[in-house]
Amino acid sequence: MITTIDLRGTTHSGGELSQLMPRARVDVSASAEAASGLIDDVRQRGSAALLDQAERLDGVRPDSIRVPDAVIRRAVEHLAPAVREALDEAIRRVRAVSSAQLPVPISTGLSDGGMVQQRWRPIRRVGLYVPGGKAVYPSSVVMNVVPAQVAGVASLALASPPQKDFGGSVHPTILAAAGLLGIDEVYAMGGAGAIGAFAWGVPDLGLEPVDLVTGPGNVWVAAAKRIVRGQVGIDAEAGPTEILVIADESADPVLVAADLVSQAEHDELAAAVLVTDSAAFAERTRAELGLLAESAHHGTRVRTALDGQQSAIVIVDDIAAAAGFSNAYGPEHLELQVRDPDALLAMIDNAGAIFVGEHSPVSLGDYLAGSNHVLPTGGQARFSSGLGVATFLRPQQVIRYEREGLREVAGHIHALANAEDLPAHAAAVSARFRAEPNGDTA
Repeated sequence: MITTIDLRGTTHSGGELSQLMPRARVDVSASAEAASGLIDDVRQRGSAALLDQAERLDGVRPDSIRVPDAVIRRAVEHLAPAVREALDEAIRRVRAVSSAQLPVPISTGLSDGGMVQQRWRPIRRVGLYVPGGKAVYPSSVVMNVVPAQVAGVASLALASPPQKDFGGSVHPTILAAAGLLGIDEVYAMGGAGAIGAFAWGVPDLGLEPVDLVTGPGNVWVAAAKRIVRGQVGIDAEAGPTEILVIADESADPVLVAADLVSQAEHDELAAAVLVTDSAAFAERTRAELGLLAESAHHGTRVRTALDGQQSAIVIVDDIAAAAGFSNAYGPEHLELQVRDPDALLAMIDNAGAIFVGEHSPVSLGDYLAGSNHVLPTGGQARFSSGLGVATFLRPQQVIRYEREGLREVAGHIHALANAEDLPAHAAAVSARFRAEPNGDTA
C-alpha cells in the first residue's frame, strides 16, 4: 500500500524537493514518434486513415466519422432524466462562473491625443477533445464547451473516440451533452489522429482546420498536442490526474481517504498524495485507504494507483512546510483540510484548483462546483492555469494617436531609432510632419 515519505527534521531546496516528489513516469516524448506517424497518416490519407486507426486502436470501424445530427438528437431524447438534470445544472453553474471571467476593454490615456486600448477577441474556431477510454466524460464536454461559448467562439467541433459498444459512434452520453449545448459538429475519432485532424483539417470529411485544440487525453493525445503546437494553439499537455491533500490532525481520515481514492479510480497512473504534520493522522488515513481500496468498484485500478511511485503520504514538520511541499509539487487538485484553511491558503501559490474545507471535495469540482475541471497536471500549475474563458480569448492592443500625441513623443522615437540604427523608423514619423518648416520634428 501507499509509500511514506518522512521529511521531518530536514530542509530541502526547491531542486532537492523536486527530486523527492512522487511522480508518475509519463514520458510524452517517448510517444512522440508514434503520434507523429498517426498524424502524418491523417494528413496524407484523410478519413481513410482515421477509419483505419479506429479499427486498429479502438477495435471498431465507424460507419460515419462525423456523427449525424439525428444521432445527436436521439441521444438527447434518450438521456436519463437524472443525468440530464445534473448536466443542465452543471451547465448553468459553469456558465455563471465563466461569465464572471469575461474581461472588459480598458483604455489608457497617455497624453492629449494618445490612447492605447486593451481588447479581447475570441478565437475563431476551436477543436474540443473529450476522452473515451476507461470512463465516459460528459462533464468534460461541459467544461470545454461552456467557456468557449461564453468567450464568443463562433465555430466549435468536438471529437471523442469511437465506441465498440455503440457501433463505432461516440458514446451517447457524450453526444447528449453536446446536443444540450447546441454542438452539432461531432466526430468519432480519437487519439493522436484526432488531434492531427483538428490541426490540419480533413478535406474529404469536410472538417476545417481549427485554431486551438483543448481538452484532456492520454499520453498519445499529449504527444500529439506537443507536435501540433505552432500549427494551432493548445491548452496544455494534460497528463494523469492528481490530488494533493494537506491535512492536520483535525481532519477526518475517512474523508481524506475517500478523496484520495476518488482520484485514484481514474487511472492506474493517477497520483494521490497526502501531506500532513501528524504521523498519527497519516497512519489512520493509511488504514482507511486500505479499507476503501478493497471495497472500491475499480479496486484493482485504485490499488495500482495507490501503490505506484506517483502516490505517497508525506509527513512534514508543520503546515508551513506542507505548503512549501505543495508549491514545489504544483498539484492539479489541492485540498486544504486543516484547522485554519485561510491561513494556509495565503501560503499557497501553485495549484490548478484549490478546494477549501471538508465539504469541498474534488468530486464537487469535477462536476457541479461551477469551476472548470480541465486543469494543469505534472507540475504545470507552477506556470499555467486551468481552462477558462481566457483560454479562448486573445488580448489585443489598439493604438490611437492624434497628430499632437505623436508630435509629443516624436523626438524620443528619433532618439531610440537612431540608437538602434533603424533610421527608417524615424523617417516614418518625420513623414507625417513633412509639411511643417521643421519636418523632422526632432
